Amino acid sequence: MNGFFDIPSDLQSSYFGLISTHLQEALIPVLVGFLLSLPIGLLCVRVRWLYPPVLWTTTVIYAIPSLAFFVVLIDYTGLSKLTVMIPLCLYSLVVLVPSVVDGIRSVPEETNAAAQAMGIGLVRRYLQVQLPIAVPAIIAGLRVAAASSISLVSVGALIGNQGALGNLLTTALLYQRPALALNSVVTTAVLAVLVDALLVLARRLLTPWQPPSDSKARRTALRTAAGPSAGDTSTTAGAARAPERVS
Repeated sequence: MNGFFDIPSDLQSSYFGLISTHLQEALIPVLVGFLLSLPIGLLCVRVRWLYPPVLWTTTVIYAIPSLAFFVVLIDYTGLSKLTVMIPLCLYSLVVLVPSVVDGIRSVPEETNAAAQAMGIGLVRRYLQVQLPIAVPAIIAGLRVAAASSISLVSVGALIGNQGALGNLLTTALLYQRPALALNSVVTTAVLAVLVDALLVLARRLLTPWQPPSDSKARRTALRTAAGPSAGDTSTTAGAARAPERVS
C-alpha cells in the first residue's frame, strides 16, 4: 500500500479534497435531476400520451457519450465542473422520471379520490399524498442514479483534470504509480456503497409503514411454518398425554 494515499502535488488537492469534489460533482446533478423529474413525472401522469416521447428523449440523451457532451459544452462552460455536471444531470433523468411516474401510478385510486373529496388541491395532493406513497419507487431510482453518477464523474479527468478521484487514474499513468489507480477505484466504489446505504436508511425513515424486507418476511414465514418452538413442543406433548382415569 506504499503511496496509496500519497497524492501528487500537481493535483492541487488532498485525498479528502478529491473525495469532497467527487461527491459534489456526482450528487449535485442527481439532486437537480430529481427536482426536474418531479414536475415532469407529474405532467406525464396527468397527460398520458406525453410519457412515451419524454421517455424516448431521456433514453436518447443517455445514449450520447459523455465525451461528446463535454466537447459541445466546453465552448460554453469551459474546462469547469459545470461541464461535467450538466451531462450527469441529464443522464439521471432516464432513471428518475420513470421512478417518479411509477411511484405516482402506484398510489391507489381510492386514496386519490378520498384526498380530492376532502378538497385537497392538485399540488397539495401531489406533495402530501402521492409523493409520500411513491417514496420507495423514487428512492430506488435515486439509488441507481447516484451510483451511476459517482462512477461517471471520473470521465471528467479527460477535460482539464475535472474528474476528482478519476484524476488519480491519469496521474497513475503519468507517474507509473498503480497504487493511485487502485486508490481511485477502491475509493469510488466505497463512496457508491456508502451513498447507497444512506439512501436505503432514508427510505426506511421516510416509510415506517412499509412491511419488513423480503429476507425478514421469509424468516418469519419459515418460523411460522416450522410450528412451535422446542419449549412449546414439550408443553404440547405434556398436554397430549393420555387422560387420567376417571373413577
